Amino acid sequence: MAHLFTMPTLGQTMEEGTILQWFKREGDAVEEGEALLEVMSDKASFEVPSPASGILRKILAQADETVPVKQPIAIIGTADEPIDGLITNAPSAAASAPAPSAPAAVPAPAGATVEQTERVLLSPRARRLAEERGVPATALAGLGTGPHGRVLERDVRAYLEQSAALVDRGAEAPHARVTPLAAKIADDLGVDVSELAAGLPGSRITADDVRRRAQEAARPQPAPVQGGAEPAIAEVVPFRGLRKMSADTVTRSRQTAPHVTLVLEVDMSKAADLLAELRPEIQQTHGVKLTYTDILVKAVARALKDHPNCNAALVGDEIRVYADRNIGCAVDTERGLVVPVVRRADTKSLGEVSVELKGLIERCRAGKQTQEDLSGGTFTITNLGPFGIDVFDPILVPPQACILGVCRIADKPVAVDGQVVVRPMMNLCLSVDHRVVDGAPAARFLQHLKQLLEAPLRIFI
Repeated sequence: MAHLFTMPTLGQTMEEGTILQWFKREGDAVEEGEALLEVMSDKASFEVPSPASGILRKILAQADETVPVKQPIAIIGTADEPIDGLITNAPSAAASAPAPSAPAAVPAPAGATVEQTERVLLSPRARRLAEERGVPATALAGLGTGPHGRVLERDVRAYLEQSAALVDRGAEAPHARVTPLAAKIADDLGVDVSELAAGLPGSRITADDVRRRAQEAARPQPAPVQGGAEPAIAEVVPFRGLRKMSADTVTRSRQTAPHVTLVLEVDMSKAADLLAELRPEIQQTHGVKLTYTDILVKAVARALKDHPNCNAALVGDEIRVYADRNIGCAVDTERGLVVPVVRRADTKSLGEVSVELKGLIERCRAGKQTQEDLSGGTFTITNLGPFGIDVFDPILVPPQACILGVCRIADKPVAVDGQVVVRPMMNLCLSVDHRVVDGAPAARFLQHLKQLLEAPLRIFI
């Protein structure tokens, strides 16, 4: 019997996913559990296995399409069974999306053409943001870049940015409605829709308009004279996928959370002694090589038990203080930065932390991470020590209240009991969301962490 395959939910917060690629074509045989496609959620990209064995009869959502969870994306069945009924009856985003509620009206951007009777389809996140910012659904008509013209959260943010720009300029600007296909092609080809709209006031921008603008931009330009201002371009990299997702995350973090960064220097002599003593033992018992990062994860988790206000997040109008100490560790991969999470690190032995963290890092660098690997973090560590960095200003991982930047360990002359001695010193850079954590509590947490690293046996008490 034919199977209707829907966009899977790859985490508790996932509302929609973007199809990056299909590993099979229509007519290909697939096995249950075999990687069928790659999907990008709001955290990272994941390979999605086939839910059944058979023939991939029909692909209902193509690569680069953003699809709400539980919406059909493919049909798997036998080679000769009829599937027309499944295609006809498959619920689409337009059919399944609830009608949006209409918040209090605010003026639309000047020149906007809106049909008041038009039903506007919004994703749950888009509807929530629109209601919070007082944007009526009718003002978003024709601006959706999701499937079937569905308005997504990014569309609401784009509308708000455009409205703010109009206010800043103190003047009216032309506004054109953009078809979903045109918006998608513009994103792929790097066409600035706002510039295109300036030349098409009050009209509707189509995919052909975007392609024409891209072709114009691609025409050979006269070679710049020697000493000209335009540099030669060696490569053009599309700004999308995990790179764009990371960029959106850090931009949102900087714009919404007032960061305060505290820096404290730590003497790592005793931690180095502990590492040298335990590394052979843990290698023998757990089969992994103990690292400073493993010790830091345990030390941070231990310090958070005494400073729970740093193990918190601002979600909506709630400050959530977490009972579990789930420590995320930023990992640099070929695809970009991801943050796998060691859950309940304070309850695990140092060897268990080391084993779990090594497994997480290996899966992330191989592109095999799961949504579970990346979810549930309450505090993040990012380590630039291997690159020789002495001080930096880490950006918070929304909605977490704290992130710890770890710098290199370097031998430095320090004063100890009135004598100048050389010790391995390391800077810790703690960034906090000042809406959640004030400077003094953040300083006390950092001071406690320093004490634990300088007397590391206390980590295990």
